[in-house]
Amino acid sequence: MKKIDKLLLTSSIGPFAVSFFIAVFVLVIQIMWLYIDEIAGKGVGILIMLELVGYMSVTVFPMALPIAVLIASVMVMGGLAERYELSSMKSAGIPLIRVMRTLIIIGACISVFSYVCSDFLIPIANLKFRSRLFDIRKAKPALTMEEGVFNEDFRQFVIRLGDKLPDGETIRDVMIEDQSNIGQVKFNQILADSGQMYTSADKRFFVMNLYDGVQYQEPGNQGPAPTQRKFPFIRTKFKSWSKVWDMREFELVRTDEDRLSQQRTMLNMGQLRANMDSLSLKIKDAGQMAVNDILVNVKRKPTPPVVPVDTSKLADKRIKDGLKGVEALKRASQSANSGPNLPVLEKNKPLDQYTSLLETFRDRDRSTLMKEAKTRHGLARNIVETRKNQVQARRLEWVKTGYELYNKYSFALVCFIFLFIGAPMGAIIRKGGFGYPILVSIIFFVTFVFLAILCRKLAEAYIMSPFWAAMMPCAILGVFGIYVTRKAMNDSQLFSIEPLERLMNQLRKRRNQKLEEQTT
Repeated sequence: MKKIDKLLLTSSIGPFAVSFFIAVFVLVIQIMWLYIDEIAGKGVGILIMLELVGYMSVTVFPMALPIAVLIASVMVMGGLAERYELSSMKSAGIPLIRVMRTLIIIGACISVFSYVCSDFLIPIANLKFRSRLFDIRKAKPALTMEEGVFNEDFRQFVIRLGDKLPDGETIRDVMIEDQSNIGQVKFNQILADSGQMYTSADKRFFVMNLYDGVQYQEPGNQGPAPTQRKFPFIRTKFKSWSKVWDMREFELVRTDEDRLSQQRTMLNMGQLRANMDSLSLKIKDAGQMAVNDILVNVKRKPTPPVVPVDTSKLADKRIKDGLKGVEALKRASQSANSGPNLPVLEKNKPLDQYTSLLETFRDRDRSTLMKEAKTRHGLARNIVETRKNQVQARRLEWVKTGYELYNKYSFALVCFIFLFIGAPMGAIIRKGGFGYPILVSIIFFVTFVFLAILCRKLAEAYIMSPFWAAMMPCAILGVFGIYVTRKAMNDSQLFSIEPLERLMNQLRKRRNQKLEEQTT
């Protein structure tokens, strides 16, 4: 390895690692902030929290890698330019692309790693994270007994503590309302002067021992309501009373991950392609299904699927069908008005004297025909609307699935593109450290995120295809990266106002010439 390559390698590892971990930390905190209300108060252990953080960290790798590449490349090349090392290399005849060769190789490796994460690691991490989050959502809040608060953590029991001593076990002025036998007992309440509460050694049971109390019970109806004349009420005094609750309802129950494995974010690229193919077939079949439903509505046979036909036999079949049709018309004309269910004309007159088809039927049949027509029209319209909604839903799902697929390629490609933006920008601004490099990196990363969101919305509005919606941000930034790289290689200004000044001077001269011609 040459010294210049070793210098670039050692200079880029530190900034990239620091930038990557900072980006992962910020993105994980952002995601945790969205779910903190669902996690807090559920008694989630430290191991479960670390597991969630680990899964979230893997899911944000595609977002953290581009910004880390961008910051590291700006810092490395900016530091070389600030210390005039880059100028020394150029004066020695080393072009900028040769200086960037090590960074280009690193960027390519990072792009491959991003692709591997998107295709293999992230679907598994998303599945694990969503399943654990679903378990936490279903879990009951952690058991907390506070003074003066009605606690409903235990199913069918309401507990209120008047006072709790500092030892955490001795309690006073206790009230328990038992709602477990609500059908047999209308009212069941226990009041006690003092008591003791604790959990068993294995943390599986919660025990409450009460002393010097009274239990009030009102039994349910003893007979039919109209004949009931007695309303019994039971009061029982006790010296001690014990109740044991099972703590397993507070435990975190693992969900079957297969229930969530078919969501888009849990699928790899091969599965996403298979879903797109199946959705395309469903969209194509939806139109034919709508036609078949309408034909069934009007009592006709649905259109069979198209199958290849022997062309040599097709002509003979058409001739036979034509002869059968002629014979059917003859039979129909002979028995036109003979059927008992067919409408019969009361007055015969030429067809050219009728203004509508409805006038050819008898007066008493017209209302029936109109009602039947309106009913079938409404059914056909409902069928069309239902199939239309199905097609739109499947089409939107196809777009989202396609965007999810091509977005994996986009995040891998942008890691390589950001290298050709960050390194030339660092050579142009000539600043290292965490000042200007981070500012420049944030500007370009926010631009990429803005373009990605905009293109995704355009794809969901069916204005762009999923492929171009995912690749358009990379294409735009790629063009800008080529432009910036050429500027840095030629040591020219990034944005020069000299052409604009020349244009303004020419316009000013032409205006002055016109004014002089008008005055003369």
